[in-house]
Amino acid sequence: MSVCVFQRTCFAHPTCSIQMAARSHQQGPHLTSAWKSPWIKTKGLCPAGMGTQLVPAHVPCPSLRASHVSASLAWSLLSHSDVTFVVGREQQKVFAHRCVLACRCQAFRGMLSQGPGGSEDSPSSIPTQGPFILGNVQPEVFLAVIEFLYTNSVTLNSHIVLEVLTSSVEYGLQDLCKLCVKFIKDTLTVEQVCEALQAAVTYGQADLQQHCLAFIEGCTAAVVRTQGFHELSDVVLARVLRSDRLAVDELDLVQAVREWAHVSSAVLERPVPEVAALPVRELRLPLLAPSELVTLESHNQRDLLIPAESIAAAWRSHALRKGSGVPSHLCRPRRGTRPRDHHRHLDPHAK
Repeated sequence: MSVCVFQRTCFAHPTCSIQMAARSHQQGPHLTSAWKSPWIKTKGLCPAGMGTQLVPAHVPCPSLRASHVSASLAWSLLSHSDVTFVVGREQQKVFAHRCVLACRCQAFRGMLSQGPGGSEDSPSSIPTQGPFILGNVQPEVFLAVIEFLYTNSVTLNSHIVLEVLTSSVEYGLQDLCKLCVKFIKDTLTVEQVCEALQAAVTYGQADLQQHCLAFIEGCTAAVVRTQGFHELSDVVLARVLRSDRLAVDELDLVQAVREWAHVSSAVLERPVPEVAALPVRELRLPLLAPSELVTLESHNQRDLLIPAESIAAAWRSHALRKGSGVPSHLCRPRRGTRPRDHHRHLDPHAK
């Protein structure tokens, strides 16, 4: 006996997906949230009917109302699945309907049109139940995608939203991607912001990148202590370090980058100077006082994190009492930089 996918996708809510779709039509597109609850129901527009013609996303669907969905039709839709997916390491079976998936998603249309030998064949040669093996996807994530395809709404939480975002990109589901981005922006935390920024850069979500960077700028001292910060790529970390608005002193930032470099070195099995080459260029060493530079040189002898020429340039700015030979942005204090006496000499407008 098949267990319908709807019964699994809506485990956080007592109502079935068809009822939720009907409500989304009656209420219009919106994004609901409940900060005290770990589950948030994210709703999009009402889905098109089960026919072959899709209703454009900006046009409300007049045909799907709660009163129009009879119990017999609901049971028919829920029970007569004709495709099976085996998902994740748990090998959880997920049941669905080919016509719905193919109608709603081009990626599924291509997947379902492949015959046993990997070529397109007539429907009669396609196995009725599959099954299609999706071993690298968490069941909870795949079920969220399935829920969206059936209802144009999705149940998200902070544990799965980034993976659902990944799936939305892989399956070409732009509306689901927008809902994920909206959810991430509304529920962003110190612990998750770096992972969200990494995903935003990876998938080209410029608006989410800006939102995450602004969040980091507001609580930098807390963010640099998170695991997510230590897992940033060198390219993304360098992008963060270019900001003038980081709310942390440069000395603390140097230490945070050193810790990040040692973690990355261990994970990538590459020398510290090699993994840190790009981010280290963005450290503003001329902002450090002479005594701090002496300590930095001592620490640097152990791991060679910072090139000797960068430290020499910082010493030169002290000796000449100006930022000569150093890129101007490396002499510019950040929002969280503690004032030092020599900073007035670094200001090109100072007399």
